[in-house]
Amino acid sequence: MSIAPTPTVTLDNRFAREFPEMAVPWQADQARDPQLLVLNEALAADLGLDPAWLRTPEGVRLLVGDLVPDGATPVAQAYAGHQFGGFNPRLGDGRALLMGEFVDAEGRLRDLHLKGSGRTPFARGGADGLAVVGPMLREYVVSEAMQALGVPTTRSLAVVATGRPVRRETVLPGAVLARVASSHLRVGSFQYARATGDVDLLRRLAGSAIARHHPAAADAQHPHRALFEAVAAAQASLVGQWMLLGFIHGVMNTDNMTISGETIDYGPCAFMEAFDPATVYSSIDHGGRYAYGNQPLAAEWNLARFAEALLPLLADEQEQAVAIATESLGTFRREYNAAWLAGMRAKLGLPEGLDDEVATALLDELLPLLQAGHVDHTSFFRRLGTAAHGDAEPTRLLFLDLAGIDGWLERWRALGPDADTMNRVNPVYIPRNHLVEEALTAATDGDLDPLERLLDAVSRPYEERPGLERYAAPAPQDFGTYRTFCGT
Repeated sequence: MSIAPTPTVTLDNRFAREFPEMAVPWQADQARDPQLLVLNEALAADLGLDPAWLRTPEGVRLLVGDLVPDGATPVAQAYAGHQFGGFNPRLGDGRALLMGEFVDAEGRLRDLHLKGSGRTPFARGGADGLAVVGPMLREYVVSEAMQALGVPTTRSLAVVATGRPVRRETVLPGAVLARVASSHLRVGSFQYARATGDVDLLRRLAGSAIARHHPAAADAQHPHRALFEAVAAAQASLVGQWMLLGFIHGVMNTDNMTISGETIDYGPCAFMEAFDPATVYSSIDHGGRYAYGNQPLAAEWNLARFAEALLPLLADEQEQAVAIATESLGTFRREYNAAWLAGMRAKLGLPEGLDDEVATALLDELLPLLQAGHVDHTSFFRRLGTAAHGDAEPTRLLFLDLAGIDGWLERWRALGPDADTMNRVNPVYIPRNHLVEEALTAATDGDLDPLERLLDAVSRPYEERPGLERYAAPAPQDFGTYRTFCGT
């Protein structure tokens, strides 16, 4: 690997320096013939990076880890985690590297992180540490859609084809994703620190999380308790937004819950089409642990594991620490319920001042109608804006139970819903599963046009545009049952 300074990128090795116990210096596998597939030029500019330089051979080498700026120390991060309920004390970046940290154009600290850069000491079993074009482009598309929808998320800076064939079910073209995040601190990071028994490491990690993500906690009477409650509040808001949009993460393991409150790790993720709380798209979630309707409970369970990791910092006596953790954990459910109800009120255009009991009664009647009719989640809420203007027919046509929906619409319209509010929060365009698969299949075969058209649609999700009708339509009947895969 050649090591050279770059004209536009300075990367600090802060994590490696502050947490050597959780950082293994490592090098990315050299890419045989790196070719830039997609570059997020708008994000690069926001980060203070030069998009033109990133397109040069040297810039592309940075994006796959072949070029390391002076002062940087690429590392594989250590973390633990509960995966589908089972605890592993040593997970870590098995196929990823933290290249380093940099300060963006607004003065915020950011991580530059690679996925698919090769096997590390944390790789499990026979894993090769590599990734292929399709799953890396999936993360690019879905994370950018989430950003446009207003959901906190890690961002995709670029996807680079490596020129190296990778064997999965078949031989596929390899790729590396360059990702940007506020940090890669996870609940699993704290679980790892706790599992080592090193309370000083745990305390230092908490201090870093407070300084980087939740600085108000530093001034609280009990900073570590305040940290926990800030993370719980961020996750309540985040998961509430997922639920309002019909997003299903697919792998809500504790190593995939960030301390920052950003969505991370778009593996077997998808947006729900026909409304059903039991919807699962992940090929590995056989029991439905992370089904759409289970996501709030999964988040609460993960936060309980975070509280367990923090117990030595909450009080000297175990019993008192558990009491503090239990009380603080109770804030999540209250904040999630409030976030979800406020979001649903906006999606229905309900006026301010309307009693929550009236809103809840409307929802209690609506959701079973949606489920019984297999109604497309995104289409329903968007069409409901048209119904608020007086034309209910496009909405009625989505349902089997016309009498049921007619009665509901009459009661809802009597409340004077605000269509403009609804159209600001109910998207026209999401990454429809059939369109994502179409784009990824074409890109794997070398055709990036479908990907670019899809990205254009989802980048302005609330603005209905002529010519994009197919991007607003549910999957055709012959698309069949959808399953997504991790791509590992």
